[in-house]
Amino acid sequence: MHNFTRLVRSAFLLPIALCAADKPNVILIFADDLGYGDVGCFYQDSPFKTPRLDRMACEGAMLTSFYVPTPYCAPSRGTILTGRYPFRHTVVRNTAPDVGVNNIGLPQSEITIAELLKEQGYATAAFGKWHLGHRPQWMPRKQGFDEYLGILYSNDMYPVQLVENEKVVEYPIPQSNLTQRYTDRTLEFIEENKDRPFFIYLPHAMPHKPLAASDNFYTPETRDNLYADTIAELDHCVGEILDRLKQLKLDEKTLVIFTSDNGPWYGGSSGGLRGMKGLTWEGGFCVPMIARMPGTIPSGVVNHHPAGTIDMLPTVCALAGIQPPGDRTIDGRNILPMLKHASAPSPHEAIFVMKGSKLAAVRVGKWKLHVASPGRNGMLGLKGDAAKNWIDPRGPDGVTIIAPFEQPKPDQLPGPDTGDASKAMMLFDLDNDRAEQTDLASKHPDQVKRLKAVFDRMAAQVPAFAPMKVDYQFANPKRGQKRILMRLIGGELRYDRIPKSQQHLIVK
Repeated sequence: MHNFTRLVRSAFLLPIALCAADKPNVILIFADDLGYGDVGCFYQDSPFKTPRLDRMACEGAMLTSFYVPTPYCAPSRGTILTGRYPFRHTVVRNTAPDVGVNNIGLPQSEITIAELLKEQGYATAAFGKWHLGHRPQWMPRKQGFDEYLGILYSNDMYPVQLVENEKVVEYPIPQSNLTQRYTDRTLEFIEENKDRPFFIYLPHAMPHKPLAASDNFYTPETRDNLYADTIAELDHCVGEILDRLKQLKLDEKTLVIFTSDNGPWYGGSSGGLRGMKGLTWEGGFCVPMIARMPGTIPSGVVNHHPAGTIDMLPTVCALAGIQPPGDRTIDGRNILPMLKHASAPSPHEAIFVMKGSKLAAVRVGKWKLHVASPGRNGMLGLKGDAAKNWIDPRGPDGVTIIAPFEQPKPDQLPGPDTGDASKAMMLFDLDNDRAEQTDLASKHPDQVKRLKAVFDRMAAQVPAFAPMKVDYQFANPKRGQKRILMRLIGGELRYDRIPKSQQHLIVK
């Protein structure tokens, strides 16, 4: 039925596709674990320098209250491509082949930005981290992309291998090459399709751990500042794309969006926001967002009203003059007015955040209610010597995860470690307390009641998800013990090749 629907949609849209040359181009750059304070123009005390992103913001629009739907990877990626909260597109957890989570992916019944634009005659490509399913039925070219190059999940999950379309082309891979390699492929695609409309989804690997930067940006004399090297290269590569568009006279015809999939890991900066990746404090899911399209988006727009990655699909549709899918709920709205005017209001009554398969918090205007506890400070909850001496089980090993060894430790928190203790039903006034330090629930029970009612209406739409199924080949750990990662051997799109050194762990 779904394929028939697509054929009907294509038939009706064919006359529009004949005018595709007049359509705008779209480049959607999606950094991984980049914090609100990692971009200089969003945080005056940022420890990192981002001159090209800062200039991009001056030449376009910044949204300072821009949200992802979850504080971690895969669900956020499903949302930016579909305009739907994770409980609707069903990717509510991360895939991870080295712990046997292989049965999660974006259903083919979902309709992505790439599919919608491809119907209009666009050339489409994805270069970078996919993380929406690593089995054949969930690969990028099943979701509207003509080309793909990248790692199908996080760059710290075994096996780290570079996939082109549906074939492994490099294993193992030096991660210092990833940012430039994805950028070079993007530049090639722009050149190849400069005479037709194109959509490029560029989900960079960085600054997800393990951090890595190429020789031109790696500074061995400051080994404790690898995060800065990674950000500097990412910033430079965004500049390369903007420069190429200008050289090809595609500058005014191309919408370029830069944002992140969630808040920062250790070593990054949340820009003074509390929390980090994995937590539902502002630092976990409020991310920088810059949009640039000279002649369409005025320069110097700074809009403080709430919006989110749910809005990308309807906004791109509005720019391209096409209708979003009408046979399903699209949670996002067209935010072009917000990108054009600093005073334009949010089209949303509320912005919701999930954690796992359930709603966790809601923002309405200046108020934010944590219905579920937002989590302890520090994703791993380590302190003192335990934080300084932590060994990452997915850290660089010089064999299959190839990156610098000097990675940030859990003692390098990206945001403030202060404020009222985490608990359920906390209320914050984000206009006056963006760092979420003082819980106002007891002082404003009327606001708690109002936001909880909004929350409950949306929560009623969230289905019950089955417990996560783990297709694991090792014995389950005993109580109190950690699960052992499978150091899967790469080189093929298989996830059952266990090294001899671990085969004794396989359940017979």
